Amino acid sequence: MAGPTAQQDPGQATAHHTALPGTEGLGQLRETFLPKRISAWRTALMMVMGIVAMVLPPFGVYFFWLAFRTPNLSRKQAARRLHLFEHGLAEVGRNGEVSVFRWDSMTVLQEITERYANGMYVGTTYVYTLHRADGTTLKVTEFYERPECWGPAFQQEITRTQLPGLLTRLEHGETLTYGTVSVNPGGAATPKGSLTWAEIEKVEMSQGMLVLRKHGKKLPWAQVQVKRIPNLCLLLTLIDHLRYGGQGGHA
Repeated sequence: MAGPTAQQDPGQATAHHTALPGTEGLGQLRETFLPKRISAWRTALMMVMGIVAMVLPPFGVYFFWLAFRTPNLSRKQAARRLHLFEHGLAEVGRNGEVSVFRWDSMTVLQEITERYANGMYVGTTYVYTLHRADGTTLKVTEFYERPECWGPAFQQEITRTQLPGLLTRLEHGETLTYGTVSVNPGGAATPKGSLTWAEIEKVEMSQGMLVLRKHGKKLPWAQVQVKRIPNLCLLLTLIDHLRYGGQGGHA
């Protein structure tokens, strides 16, 4: 990940953000993501729609409500921040509340959806649902700029910090479970059953699904929705290790 944003002196940024409640043990600030402002024409369109729709008050109020919830017009929304640190992340909400999650103890579910209208691509939605061991959850979306950067960073940092301990558990013969997928030194299991690693021909991602293919079978042996798999990148790394001994092979 890149260093602190160029909007302020890095030293001042680190001093300011580490003063946020709960972030004292998160280490160095690496990057800050700001709310993504919508284009001027979209803001104007919502305002116009609100005025036109005032003949039907509930709809007019709705369009004005949408407009004034954007970072362009809402000071509270514009003040929100997503900070990525060495050991975790902190999100500053619209009322100034700070939510802190550590890489070494959190899980994340990701849902990335490309949207089309009349066959034309119109955008992508990003929803990352973060979970802490104490039951606290937080949804981080494309409300923040550059989700194609901070989203993969979540997965990569979780994998970097949690992988060593999980490899040790596997060496002791433990089974690790991620949603409906379980893995251990002997093989993988889903609600459909279990296969040894020698029986698995390929593990791949296809159309939002994690697909496991069995040798000699044309149809997938099992398919699991990616959005239901906690710490997807970590699971894929563990599968690679178990199948190829950490050599990073691909079937």
